[in-house]
Amino acid sequence: MAKVRVIHRCRECGATTLRWEGRCPTCGAWNSLEEELSERQSTASNTVAAPVKLLGDVDPHSGAARATGVEEFDRTLSGGLVPGSVTLLGGEPGIGKSTLTLQIAAALSKAKRRVLIASAEESAEQISRRALRLGANTESIILQAASSLPVVMETITKERPELVIIDSIQTIADPELSGSAGSVTQVRECAAQLVTLAKSTGTSIVLVGHVTKEGALAGPRVLEHLVDTVCGFEGDRHHALRILSVVKHRFGPSGELGVFEMTAEGLRGVADPSALFLADRQPGIAGSIVAPILEGHRALLVEIQTLVTPSPFGTPRRSAEGVASGRLALILAVLEQRVGLSTGNLDVFASVVGGVHIQEPGADLALGLALASALSGVPIDAGVIACGEVGLAGEIRQVVHTERRLVEARRRGFTRAIVPATAPEGPEGLTLTRVHTLAEAVAALGLLRREHKS
Repeated sequence: MAKVRVIHRCRECGATTLRWEGRCPTCGAWNSLEEELSERQSTASNTVAAPVKLLGDVDPHSGAARATGVEEFDRTLSGGLVPGSVTLLGGEPGIGKSTLTLQIAAALSKAKRRVLIASAEESAEQISRRALRLGANTESIILQAASSLPVVMETITKERPELVIIDSIQTIADPELSGSAGSVTQVRECAAQLVTLAKSTGTSIVLVGHVTKEGALAGPRVLEHLVDTVCGFEGDRHHALRILSVVKHRFGPSGELGVFEMTAEGLRGVADPSALFLADRQPGIAGSIVAPILEGHRALLVEIQTLVTPSPFGTPRRSAEGVASGRLALILAVLEQRVGLSTGNLDVFASVVGGVHIQEPGADLALGLALASALSGVPIDAGVIACGEVGLAGEIRQVVHTERRLVEARRRGFTRAIVPATAPEGPEGLTLTRVHTLAEAVAALGLLRREHKS
């Protein structure tokens, strides 16, 4: 017979403890422990043996991805959705997650492939009005406004759709579990049952999840370990640009980036993101430079802007948007110790235009040159790009796939690139300026001619 006990589970990492504490002993998160009831199963419970087979007998192509018809989404997920896979799509409320999933459902419906949308947040009439506004094909789309997990699972088993969209996982609850919908227990256990069902039926499932105010996917971190793919949908609700990033993908490379533009007819894939990111660039402004970055297999050109201003406070501000604050601090330290450019009494602002978040060190050199330009007041020529990693000694190191980055820069009309001394040859028409240190790069662009007035 099962024994019921009270435990406390961390909504960030999923760890459990017998008593409540202000701080999770496993991950260190504050005020993240939530009470739940746990059933300790009897040791005499029955177990079912799982079948075994030789790895060489498994067909690696049996679970190939199937395109959904939304090209930018399919490219980002290495071809589309794999049968039996579970994808977690997270993003802020109102960013366009429901619009994206409805467009995916409509594209599949156009190809006569059945889709089930289980939504407890919106009524069937609301979804129908959105579909009408988007001009979506709805012939093979099944709607179910339900918040009960058993009801949704019964519908999946009966209808056998190719794709199931749960919008959202926080609104689904199992009556047999403790806690309300959206609690740690409900989110974790409902997701686990849906994963099991997807594997057994071969149905692809997309779980829509909202992010918390701290920017983390709602529900415990263990939810990200349960699913096959984790996607983040980001952007500013007041602007048209939306970015789909793949954080985890068991069927292909992670780190891929998809770019969409929100229009009156819905989300439209952007075939040339570099052109969109650089469309409104203003040349001749100090503190700005273009960097070729790599997102998955795609090379993108993004503008890095910096601004320095005398600080009115005792402690200068350091603000970073789109670049890691740690990388900004490192570049500022190298500029001061290795180049001789000090920002000790200045507020420093750094931003990547377009909402892109740079996670790789390939933009270090561009960030350092942009800061040197802002400090000296000398603009960098509009036809110059910079690519390379900056070390603590001020040396410039080569980054992966430099050739691909340089080809993209030349395609967009850039004529000069500041690169590490060991970088490979670039395409015809692109002049390479090879540098060993950040100080050499700053001198090569003449950014030491005038000091910033504090």
